[in-house]
Amino acid sequence: MYQEPIFLEPVFQERIWGGQKLHTEFQYHLPYQKTGEAWVISAHPNGPSKIINGPLKGKTLLDAWENHGELFHKKDHSNEAYPLLVKILDANDDLSVQVHPDDTFAKEVEGEPYGKTECWYVLSAEPGAELILGHHAKSREELKAWMDEGDWERLLQRIKVKDGDFVYVPSGTLHAIGKGILILETQQSSDITYRVYDYDRIDDQGNKRELHLDRAKQVTTVPHQPAEVEQVVEKIDGLTKKRLVEENYFTVEHWTIEGYAALQMDKDFLQVSVIDGSGEIGIDGTTYELKKGTHFVLPYGLKNYHLSGNAKFIVSWAN
Repeated sequence: MYQEPIFLEPVFQERIWGGQKLHTEFQYHLPYQKTGEAWVISAHPNGPSKIINGPLKGKTLLDAWENHGELFHKKDHSNEAYPLLVKILDANDDLSVQVHPDDTFAKEVEGEPYGKTECWYVLSAEPGAELILGHHAKSREELKAWMDEGDWERLLQRIKVKDGDFVYVPSGTLHAIGKGILILETQQSSDITYRVYDYDRIDDQGNKRELHLDRAKQVTTVPHQPAEVEQVVEKIDGLTKKRLVEENYFTVEHWTIEGYAALQMDKDFLQVSVIDGSGEIGIDGTTYELKKGTHFVLPYGLKNYHLSGNAKFIVSWAN
């Protein structure tokens, strides 16, 4: 039985709106001047994370999922895709306004296994930073008309955010991350995005990015349904767990360790991102250093472990 964390190396994605904050905040070595995303826990074919320790060192998380399903309590001979994807996004400029389909639309129209419900933990936000979340249209006809007219000020809903805020974004929600926000995103493992509005930006070749208005009109939830999440706090020794969301696809929690906590593994697998501080995780008498910017999966079958130090984590698992 695999009795150690599976540590992962991020995969970086160049984006027109990206910057250098993933280096300044996490000391990652970035390949692009405009690095927008770090796929930090990913088994998606468009950017699978590389394993950097243990028997599977050099393989990817996708390799592990496909060939060592026992690490995730995957059903024998199952063809299902790895369910989740964790990213850190640096919005050095406004992201495009976009929407994602649900599972049914993704399977029937795109031939992909998952739609995209996601959630955001705001790691940092500049003063006055805003998100677009939802819209004001009362009917699908109104939504289509305002999109066709480009009446974005009338259509789009904006909210201000600050460090530590949490936002749940179900599939079908019009949304955009605003300039000056660094977020950790937990989502279904999907890369389907329907771009609605991109501020008429052009790339280095002078081209505007493609929009997907027809499909966006089909999948956007009308009227907008504000998502409500119940947050619950639990203490175990020196660990404080705050449940951020528990829904159909995933549960996401914010953990703070101040000292020491002995813990038991009771999930198929856990995804863990260290977002601040430093500490250790101990398993079977072996300790592993944890620092800000470390990401790992705790595999199935691991019974007991402990956390120590002063650190903060975003922890998630598939439901």
